[in-house]
Amino acid sequence: MTQSQSGQGIPITSATPPTAPPHAPPDDTESIYFDGRPLFGGRPAEVIGLLLLGILFLVSPIILYFTMHHWPAHIVSGVLMIIGVALLIAPAIITKQLRYRISNYRIDFERGLLSKDISTLELWHVEDLSFHQSIVDRLLGIGSIRVLSHDDTMPNLNIRGIPNARTIFEELKQRVIAVKRQSGVLKVDTGT
Repeated sequence: MTQSQSGQGIPITSATPPTAPPHAPPDDTESIYFDGRPLFGGRPAEVIGLLLLGILFLVSPIILYFTMHHWPAHIVSGVLMIIGVALLIAPAIITKQLRYRISNYRIDFERGLLSKDISTLELWHVEDLSFHQSIVDRLLGIGSIRVLSHDDTMPNLNIRGIPNARTIFEELKQRVIAVKRQSGVLKVDTGT
């Protein structure tokens, strides 16, 4: 039947069910914002200081040899050089200890050199985020993100020394709100 009962010429279409659902389910794919080690282990000033101190310890036996005519202590020179090498190796150890994996649902924090501990912070636990970038950080193109949460294992997490930290910080702000809305834990200020 293409006309209505009253004869006004208005076509009547049959009610066929739509082929696609009206609301698409949420996309559960995980997007990685950062996966890697922080630059200089997240402590650039300490690492650069250790490198400079190591070089000083390595060079000091040579300087002492030429400034003091009677430099008999080969043992002292050996000890100074061992300390210098240890100070030069320390930044590599500091750098290898930490690893972050930041995604649109969670933050994994891995620490340890020989043994590993991995803690996971789900984004819906996050209460507050803050961003910090010192002058040295700006020169190196890195920054720090501080995450405050209601998580029992990681209530306060400082993600230091990661590249593109400002972009990751902005992404995390938006994702925290979205994840809280999806899980129904979004806090609403009443403004009393």
